[in-house]
Amino acid sequence: MTAAAENPSSPISLEICVDSVASAVAAERGGASRVELCANLLEGGITPSAGLIELVRARTSISLHVMIRPRGGDFCYTAEEFETMQRDILVARKFKADGLVLGLLNPEGNVDLDRTRQLVGLARPLSVTFHRAFDMSADLFRALEDICAAGADRILTSGGEPTALKGAPKIARLLQAAGGRIAIMAGGGIRPHNAARVIEQAGVKEIHAGPKSPFVSSMIYRNPRISPGAMPGGEYQHFGIREEDVRNLSRAAATASSSLSRVN
Repeated sequence: MTAAAENPSSPISLEICVDSVASAVAAERGGASRVELCANLLEGGITPSAGLIELVRARTSISLHVMIRPRGGDFCYTAEEFETMQRDILVARKFKADGLVLGLLNPEGNVDLDRTRQLVGLARPLSVTFHRAFDMSADLFRALEDICAAGADRILTSGGEPTALKGAPKIARLLQAAGGRIAIMAGGGIRPHNAARVIEQAGVKEIHAGPKSPFVSSMIYRNPRISPGAMPGGEYQHFGIREEDVRNLSRAAATASSSLSRVN
C-alpha cells in the first residue's frame, strides 16, 4: 500500500510509533496515516506480540506496519535471530499487517544486503521500511544504494543526526540521491513545533513521530519496598500516545504542505 493510497486527502503522510492498542486508536483518531507497532520502546522498539498485532488490526483501519526486530541493541544479528525475524514476518502477515519495519547491518556498519533482500522477499506483497539502523550505518549514501538494491520501499532516517531537524539538509540530499526509487521518511524528535521546518527543509512527503506522554498508574496500593523494573517506581506510570498530540502534528504537517504548494 503506497503512502498516497493510505491517505489520499493529505499530501504529507504521518506515521506514529505506538506500543499499545490505546495508542494506536489515539493515533488514528488524531489523523495519522499509519502506525508503526512495536513493543519495548525503551529499547527503541522490538517485535510486538501476535496478540497485540491482532488486536490493533481489529481496532484500527489505518495502515499498520509492524516492527521486526528480535531484540534491543545493535542491528547485527545471529543466525537464530535472523530465523526469528523470518518467523515474525509470517506472523505479521497472518494477522493482516500492511507493512513491516526492519533493518540489518553487518559488523562493518554496512547494510546486510543478502539477508535484507531475503526478508523483503518474504514480506511481499507487504510494504517494507528500513528503519533507523540506516542512521547507524558507516556511509548513508552507500546504505541508500544497498537498500534500494534489496527492494525495500522506504527508509526512515534522521539524516544520521540526533534529530530530523538537525539532519534535514542531509535528508534533502538523500531524497535527491534516491531519485524516486525509494521513499524517504524523516523521523527523530519531530513534534508540532518543528514538523513544518523539517518538512520544508528536508522536502519529504512522509514524517514519523512518537510524541509519547506519561500516564499515571491506576493502582491504589503501591509497594514502596520493591521495584521489579530497572527504573525505581517506573511500574506506576507508562507512556503512550494522546490523540490531541497527534492532531497537532497532523495540523502542522498540513500547514507545511499548504505552504509548499503555494510556493510551487
